[in-house]
Amino acid sequence: MTVPGNRFVPTDAPVTTDAPVAINTLVTSGASSANDASITHDTPAAPARSAPPPGGPDASTDVIRPHAEAAFAGELAALAAADDRPRPERWRLSPWAVATYLLGGVLPDGTVITPKYVGPRRVVEVAVTTLATDRALLLLGVPGTAKTWVSEHLAAAVSGDSTLLVQGTAGTAEEAVRYGWDYARLLAHGPSRDALVPSPVMRAMAQGMTARVEELTRIPADVQDSLITVLSEKTLPIPELGEEVKAVRGFNLIATANDRDRGVNELSSALRRRFNTVVLPLPATHEDEVDIVVRRVDQLGRSLDLPAAPSGTDEIRRVVTVFRELRDGVTADGRTRLKSPSGTLSTAEAISVVTGGLALAAHFGDGVLRAGDVAAGILGAVVRDPASDRTVWHEYLETVVRERDGWQDFYRACREVSV
Repeated sequence: MTVPGNRFVPTDAPVTTDAPVAINTLVTSGASSANDASITHDTPAAPARSAPPPGGPDASTDVIRPHAEAAFAGELAALAAADDRPRPERWRLSPWAVATYLLGGVLPDGTVITPKYVGPRRVVEVAVTTLATDRALLLLGVPGTAKTWVSEHLAAAVSGDSTLLVQGTAGTAEEAVRYGWDYARLLAHGPSRDALVPSPVMRAMAQGMTARVEELTRIPADVQDSLITVLSEKTLPIPELGEEVKAVRGFNLIATANDRDRGVNELSSALRRRFNTVVLPLPATHEDEVDIVVRRVDQLGRSLDLPAAPSGTDEIRRVVTVFRELRDGVTADGRTRLKSPSGTLSTAEAISVVTGGLALAAHFGDGVLRAGDVAAGILGAVVRDPASDRTVWHEYLETVVRERDGWQDFYRACREVSV
């Protein structure tokens, strides 16, 4: 039977075929939609996923964090219905609609698309356009600049599935990027199609979908370079079988990398040429960063039954101010130079501090976020190196926070946990 090109295939599903064509080969005749590319199997195909209910976050399950395509299924469906622009092969939405999904907007029927990314529009447009070409996309930036978040939402909007993921670590093996083997079958019958275990990248190639590689620079260099043939030739050889996987139109790859990891496993020049690099910057303004923190904390709070974030907007502004000033090495008014701690103090860390503060307020307070609820979280985020960062923090408290109008409660709370 055939497996449609847009159907999810479990990672442990063997790729088999009795057809004379090579495994997962590209079907070129008359291919015009996701269902035109098929992989012939002699085993039953995996059942299609049940569609999540339309609307916002999926409340029908107990998962803490649904995948993007489930959490925002209503918005994706509304965009698809209103989208009359040309779509690249096997894309669920046009490039314009994908950008609208990430940046937010209002559709002609009044449907509000919530922003998933707050930042320069051109950055998103370049990222989306890259995926419509034959070049892979590398999202680069300091920790906490929403690289993984953007990667997930891009894959959800383009392919309707953000789960074709390789998580990069120092122990990531080549099998995670190319393919592996069912060793029981391999030992019993030798190399065969039944024994082959496709990687997420191989499955994305065969189905014309978007694969994701997280923390590419954490992966050993020799494993990184196994992507070169995939990205340049759009093929993945299987020498044990004398066959190859050819990428179906619609396939592309999004990788993320932390620019603080330079020198760990830097990309070879050959591999870097296969990517179009898009740098995700830190939020440009204080208001942008506050907006991001409020939105994400609100989403997380709903899943954890925490108080609404707006109840503590003043404290959120304080947290963001502290992080931005220490990160930039200067106060907001530009009058005082500051020492910066060793940590990144990213927006993601600010979200974590505020979420933790809301949990304290909910379970050990009156539900309203106050200075005492965020003080310990800020201390933990700032003081990563006890030897140097503690001095930086104390100098900031005494020279900036102590003298700032309206911040006396914040100063006292921070001093209490800093002793």
